[in-house]
Amino acid sequence: MNISQAESVTAIVLAGGQSSRMGRDKALISVNNMPLIRQVYEVAQECASVVYVVTPWIERYQDVLPSNCQLIREVYDLEAGKPHGPLIGFRQALELVQTDWVLLLACDLPNLKVEVLQSWLQQLPEVPEDAIALLPRHPKGWEPLCGFYRRCCLPLLSEYINRGGRSFQHWLAEHSVQKLPVTQPEVLFNCNTPADLEALEN
Repeated sequence: MNISQAESVTAIVLAGGQSSRMGRDKALISVNNMPLIRQVYEVAQECASVVYVVTPWIERYQDVLPSNCQLIREVYDLEAGKPHGPLIGFRQALELVQTDWVLLLACDLPNLKVEVLQSWLQQLPEVPEDAIALLPRHPKGWEPLCGFYRRCCLPLLSEYINRGGRSFQHWLAEHSVQKLPVTQPEVLFNCNTPADLEALEN
């Protein structure tokens, strides 16, 4: 990957989930002797000029992330007593982005590989102009938290959120999205449960 490709992408890592199925904060689970959120951050850093981490819990993560990491405090839904969800966190960071493309990642992707993401980067120039994103697809729909979005989708995202929308799948269904071919599907593995973690460790 050349320098100009990295400079043309901003990465956003979302770390606002409740980890209810895991029973503890999955972002802090150690994988290969490194907290998962730090591992995802370091992969993202190899593929982008700027990396934002969006979370309601900045104090929880600032000691495990580099001091120069740009943390954004996710807006909290005071009525529900929890974060608004990944779509809102994505919009918060997207409002700060200066590059044409954004790499959006969940914080629970233990099998991410720099070389795989960099190969995906090579496909960005081929994405049709009318497509708002380049994303993997599985039988249940798009994989919204491991792929690329155009910065110019921000007005469309804001309009959907202002209508009360909170679902990535429903929002993406309203627009043109380019399918990203994935030859190593294991990179999309989410570590959500103790069983997932056990499978990963084995």
